[in-house]
Amino acid sequence: MSSLKNVLRLVLAAAVVLPLAACENLPRGAGLQREVLAANVAATDTQTAARDFAIAPVTRALLPVYAAWPAVNGDARGWIGRVAQPANRIIAPGDSVTVTVFDTDENGLLTAPGQRSVVLEGLRVSPAGRIFLPYIGDIRISGMAPETARDRIQDRYAQTSPSVQVLLALAEGRQSTVALVSGVASPGVYPLPDGNFTVMGLIAVGGGVAADFDNPQIRLQRGDRIYATSLRRLLNAPGLDTTLRGGDKVFVEEDTRRFLSLGAAGTEAVHRFTDDHMTALQALAVIGGVTDARADPQGVLILRRYPAAAVRGDSSGPSQTRVVFTIDLTSADGLFSAGEFSIQPGDLIYATESPVTGAQTVLGLIGATFGLVTAAAAVGG
Repeated sequence: MSSLKNVLRLVLAAAVVLPLAACENLPRGAGLQREVLAANVAATDTQTAARDFAIAPVTRALLPVYAAWPAVNGDARGWIGRVAQPANRIIAPGDSVTVTVFDTDENGLLTAPGQRSVVLEGLRVSPAGRIFLPYIGDIRISGMAPETARDRIQDRYAQTSPSVQVLLALAEGRQSTVALVSGVASPGVYPLPDGNFTVMGLIAVGGGVAADFDNPQIRLQRGDRIYATSLRRLLNAPGLDTTLRGGDKVFVEEDTRRFLSLGAAGTEAVHRFTDDHMTALQALAVIGGVTDARADPQGVLILRRYPAAAVRGDSSGPSQTRVVFTIDLTSADGLFSAGEFSIQPGDLIYATESPVTGAQTVLGLIGATFGLVTAAAAVGG
């Protein structure tokens, strides 16, 4: 019987010592902070241990420094504000007009006997902005409102036939249309109804933005330039609701920016940007925070890769292309700073494992072993 007790004592000792020695080798869903941030270049006689990435604590003092660093994976295209124009239609080269001339004179210039009007259809405005009319010749109407052009034509005819009256109908050419290409209920080519037609007005005419779009983005192609902004920004700043020009193309697209979450995070997935500007705190809310029973709240890491051109020898840029930003959610400074630190497309939010998790597992194993030994002793006793 005593030999059995000795064996049980040895088993108990091993049960206590071995789990403690193997604590960091227990199965885990994420690395410990010290493991992730460990130097990955071994020390030699001529060099000390080093990392091929930079560690950047997210604190109030360092936020302005990081904000000045170059952006990564973003869309650097600008946007153009609204330029108020008269709310009327303007004739442009390429448009077509139909001129109807009424003349009550029996010997009218254009009308046949018994005829009171003549219709001159499909008069295309030349690149020089002119049309040709019988008995008048070339007359410039480009840049005028249709009403102004009608008055000018009538005045010219009145010089030879005072009884003449003129009507003018405008049909915009391609130069006076805009294309709403994608992301709306009714994409298509739309005529500019007046000179003050804006991007938001065009989207409304097109039936509005698709309801399932997350943070819709607006792209405006004007000539060989492309401008970009978000629908939310235009809604919040009416002064940015750009006045359209003939030939403009407008695209409405879903926000394609993404960031990732791994480790002891609430979810491990690829996440969409839900706003134009997302902070680390907003991103943590999107991923469901960190797992209470597993995560180290002092070890939330944001891994980011910068282009080589962004690396600087001073604080104006990162010191290495790979940077790990560290966030401590147990301090007020860490929480406030996380609410001001900007997430960028392609960032990885990594919630490290808490050392306490491994210790709790070991204690559970010890408790189970004590129970086994106690039961065995009871049987042997």
